[in-house]
Order: sequence, then structure tokens, then C-alpha cells
Amino acid sequence: MPETKTSNPLTEIEFSSLRLMPAVMGGLKQARFSHCTPIQALTLPPALEGKDVAGQAQTGTGKTAAFLLVIFQRLLEKSPGHSGKHPRALVLAPTRELALQIHKDALLLGTGTGLRFGLAYGGVDYEKQRKTLEAGVDVLIGTPGRIIDYFKQHVFNLKEIDVMVLDEADRMFDLGFIKDIRYVLRRLPPRDQRQCLMFSATLSHRVLELAYEHMNEPELLKAEAAQVTAENVKQTVYYPSNEEKLPLLISLLREIEDGRVLVFANTRAVTDRVERTLNANGIHAAAMSGQVPQKKRQTLLKLFHDGELPVLVATDVAARGLHIPDVTHVINFDLPQDAEDYVHRIGRTARLGAKGEAISFACEHYAFHLPEIEEFIGYAISVDQADETQLPEIKRVAARPRRDHRKSGGRNRPPRRHNKGGQRRR
Repeated sequence: MPETKTSNPLTEIEFSSLRLMPAVMGGLKQARFSHCTPIQALTLPPALEGKDVAGQAQTGTGKTAAFLLVIFQRLLEKSPGHSGKHPRALVLAPTRELALQIHKDALLLGTGTGLRFGLAYGGVDYEKQRKTLEAGVDVLIGTPGRIIDYFKQHVFNLKEIDVMVLDEADRMFDLGFIKDIRYVLRRLPPRDQRQCLMFSATLSHRVLELAYEHMNEPELLKAEAAQVTAENVKQTVYYPSNEEKLPLLISLLREIEDGRVLVFANTRAVTDRVERTLNANGIHAAAMSGQVPQKKRQTLLKLFHDGELPVLVATDVAARGLHIPDVTHVINFDLPQDAEDYVHRIGRTARLGAKGEAISFACEHYAFHLPEIEEFIGYAISVDQADETQLPEIKRVAARPRRDHRKSGGRNRPPRRHNKGGQRRR
């Protein structure tokens, strides 16, 4: 498997050397992109020749632009040959947030292509999305559940798909979408009549099995940094007691000036308590988890993106696929229970060569995950120590009372429905 190791966020390869069409180059110039990142330099030459590619790279290294450029070039080179009502390219993403981000990038980079982009994801805008797709799109971007929903209703067919992209393939497995993915792939044109691109933070055995089953002799390409985590992230770990975690968090946040901070917790209940405690102590914060309605999540992300919300408290729903520039600090209020999630979390900062800081709390509940994390990243994280006597007295908030469905007359929503095998529809 060809592999490039680098600590430089950009290579010497210019996009202008790749013989891209003027309409495609126009979008790059508008986005002010001149040189390829390592994963782009590695995957674009074979992909632009029409070869199937399975690419591995860290989050935040330009994978989205890589496959979008291939889609634009291929669709513009080929005449549609049909009524234009059905998509010619399909991009599947594991989360709504990632689908929205890909769509946003497509609008920017594809501004001069004349291509039509459609979104299909769960949670909001069901009829609005349906009408857009019925009117016809060239590039369909979405999550598996909503894509399959519209497909079964004959809103579009998949017979004209010329380029298929599977983004964050490893995350698809983690979220239980693999049956949905296979359902979609089996309804595309034969693999020798289309191009398939797969991108993933890790090319595990299960991802490679999927690639060999549904791709046409894919080239496996790996752009890996000299270390698992970004080199420009300063990492430290504290060992607070459970009672010291909130005072320590507030103390650290008060020391951060003009920062944009992502605070990660493992459960929705903890994100709620952290958010309310921070606001009660004069720190403007909001919480985001899988239970927050989609429209509110989009609003919170925009506020955080624009710098109007300095602290976003989140579960791992925000750990992958989101491009939020200028995140200065990531704080693991809870250490993640999976070592790979640690890498994805701290990958929200120090993107494309910027500097950032990652602070983790190894508390009584989660400290035993630290050895596994350090083994995975290949080194010990520097230990810092807070002076217990200097921790602030804080205003604590009570836990929210649990809703009693029996007393509410059944008006509260039931738990989210799952498909067979525990798959969640998005």
C-alpha cells in the first residue's frame, strides 16, 4: 500500500498541474486553494484517471475536497445521456453534520460547474428535501437512512450513478450502517461501469473487505502523519477527583482568552450538567448531543463557527466530520472509552497545520482508559497538576429530574427506533 508520511499540511503539488477543467479550477481559486494536501496529492492523480481509490488520512486533511474535485471533473467530462432527473454522483456520509459540511464545500468548490447539489438527511425538511430531489440533482449527498427512504419511494433511481463516494467508512461500521451501505451499493450500476471512492480515517479489515467486494480493483493509498495525532496539538492530562472536575474546568476556561473551546463528555446527561454549570458561573456555553433537534444543532454549530459561542459542550456526535475552523482548545471532560475517539476528538483542533491544545481529565471513572489511549498514539501524554487550594468555589446546579412517561399521558417521544441489528436510521 503506497504511503506518504509528512508533518507538512501542504505539498509542493499545485492543483494547476493536475489538468483540471477551467470550471473546476475556478472553484479552487475562489476557495483560495493552490496546493494539495498529502491525501489530495496521493489520491487525485489515479482518481482523475478514473481508477477506484480507497484513501486513508487523518481527519481535517482535505479528503472532502479530494473526492469533490473528482466528481466535478468526471461529470463535466461526460455528457449526462439522460433526462437529468436522477443523480449522477452519490456521496454517503455517516452523520447529518458531515453531510451538511460536504454539501457546503460542494457549493463553494463547485460554484462555476453548473452542477446541481441535493441533500438528504434525517431530522428536518422532509418534504423540502423531497421536492429538491424530484426536480433533479446531479450530485446527491446524504445519510444512508434518508437516501434509502427516498429511493424506495421512487423519488430518484440509482441507475445513472457514475461516481460513488463513501466517506468516513470506518464510522459507518461504528454506527451500524453497514447493511444500509450494502443495500445502496448493490443497486448501483456494475462496479466496472462506475467509479467508487472510499475515504476513511482507518482502513481496517472490515473496511477493506467492503472495498474489495464493491470496488473495481481499488488502489489503497495512505497519507499518514509521522504520528497518529497532529503534531501541533499540545496535549496534557490532569488527574482530578470527580468532585474537582467542574471547578477545574471552570478554572481552565477562565484562563483562556479569545478561545473557541470544544468540551467533550461521554453522555448526554453530563453535557447537560456541564453546560448548565458553566452558564451558572458566567461562562457562555451550549450543549450538543444526538438528542438535540437538528435545526438547533445547526444553529449552535453556526454560532460556534462564527465565534459568538465560545464553548460548545458535546458528545461524540461532534467528534468526526465537522470542519470548524480555529478551534483553539479541546477539553476531554470525560476521557473517551475508545482510543480512536481520543484521536478524532483532539483532531478538531490544529487542523491543516494550525496550533491547538488538548486537555484531558483522567478522573476516577475513566482514568483506566488512559493506558490504552497512550498505547494507541505511541507516547505518554504530559501530566499537569492543579493546585487544589486554587480551584474556585463554584455554583453547582442540580441534575434535571427524569421525565415520567406514565404521568405525562404518553406525550413524550418514545426512544429512537432502530432497524434490525440495532441500526439507527438517520
